[in-house]
Amino acid sequence: MKKIQKRTKIVATLGPASSNKDVLTRMIAKGVDVCRLNFSHGSQEDHLKVIETIKEINAENPFNVGILADLQGPKIRIGKMIEGGAILINGTTVNITTKELIGDDKNIYITYPNFPNDVKEDEIILLDDGKLQLRVINTNHLDTVTCEVVHGGILTSRKGVNLPNTKVSIPSLTEEDLDNLHFALDHGADWIAMSFVRSAEDIVQCKQILAERGSDAKIIAKIEKPEAIENIDAIIEATDAIMVARGDLGVEMPMEEVPGLQKIIVQKCRNLSKPVIIATQMLESMITTPRPTRAEVNDVANSVIDGADAVMLSGETSVGSFPEIVIETMAKVITKVESSSYPYYSDKQDVYTDLTRIPDAICGSSIYLAEKTKAAAIAVMTSSGYTAFETSSYRPDADIYVFTGNKRLLTSLSLVWGVTTFVYEKFESTDGTIQDVNDLLKEHASLAPGQIVINTSSTPLHEKGRTNTIRVSEVK
Repeated sequence: MKKIQKRTKIVATLGPASSNKDVLTRMIAKGVDVCRLNFSHGSQEDHLKVIETIKEINAENPFNVGILADLQGPKIRIGKMIEGGAILINGTTVNITTKELIGDDKNIYITYPNFPNDVKEDEIILLDDGKLQLRVINTNHLDTVTCEVVHGGILTSRKGVNLPNTKVSIPSLTEEDLDNLHFALDHGADWIAMSFVRSAEDIVQCKQILAERGSDAKIIAKIEKPEAIENIDAIIEATDAIMVARGDLGVEMPMEEVPGLQKIIVQKCRNLSKPVIIATQMLESMITTPRPTRAEVNDVANSVIDGADAVMLSGETSVGSFPEIVIETMAKVITKVESSSYPYYSDKQDVYTDLTRIPDAICGSSIYLAEKTKAAAIAVMTSSGYTAFETSSYRPDADIYVFTGNKRLLTSLSLVWGVTTFVYEKFESTDGTIQDVNDLLKEHASLAPGQIVINTSSTPLHEKGRTNTIRVSEVK
């Protein structure tokens, strides 16, 4: 089965609607590049079945779909409420307690033991994605916080709690997260998404665990807290990729700030050659209807134009009624934007170290040459993947083909804008290899005689060193 060609990647969250093998195979053919496993829901057994299905589909088709394991993080929730939920009325008071009980309009159980110590008078508490708002009147610093209902409504069991003004003392990786992290690594996840990242130290902690495991999985920092925005430069520097998780971010911060922050974060990520995903409510109405709203189509298009590596679907593909139509719709929007209004070769700031000065210069030169020669393709030979991330960050109007002997890169690079991967394990002379690569592109990428290819590699090839060689060639 052949896959639709586009440059901006699609991340799809899997769930009951999309974990069937036949359905998922069709979704991948229609545009899914990375499958997201949401560890906030489902058991490890459920996730293992899906991982095995993805691996089977990759083995049976010319696909290299990546696996993204999304850890729940220190998500704060309320506990069980009375059947049908409790009605919280504006102006009334309610106690939030760390003592386990069935909640009602007077007392609500919260799953966060340090809550009475962390909150202060007049801080705002948001429940159920901000639909309900409480204000702290006082705390006994032990087990109970008394609050005034500012914006009331019906509160049902297990709803999320957001604390936009509170410095939360929960660790970034909970015990449950650590268990799920090791499970994901055991079963070959390419990307690990950390929820509610607050500082670069959160990333460093997770990277230490990966190093101890000898894992080459990469970390995605989810940006959904005001503290993450304050520390955004250090977080981008420390992580391997970023997810702009607009759901919680738009609850914890004024929502009118999120569109501007999205653009700023995408540009910062491109400057540092780090992939960036835009997530949450992209085609939300398609959970229940087969057509998106015009605003949703605009949102996807603008995220593509902003320069995101990937756009992500959540409930639309995990529990929605039309998972395949959702993928078709998103792929249509992406391909239309990329063929008509995409800002290819848009400016980015070059940031390099002494160690990366030569490969970065080669990548920058390959982009310059691709633009000047109107090249059809940039062919990258890499064993670490570094050159692929760097080349992609310039957003060239030339397809990026990565040839590598490192089979782990085949699926991990599926998140990176514009990149298609091939296994290549022969290391001839530079001339012989470039000819070989170009012949493969003729065969698999429909390159025609006379088209220009920019080739980058490391010489001598067998040493698999840093990229130091560039060549412009014409397809024979």
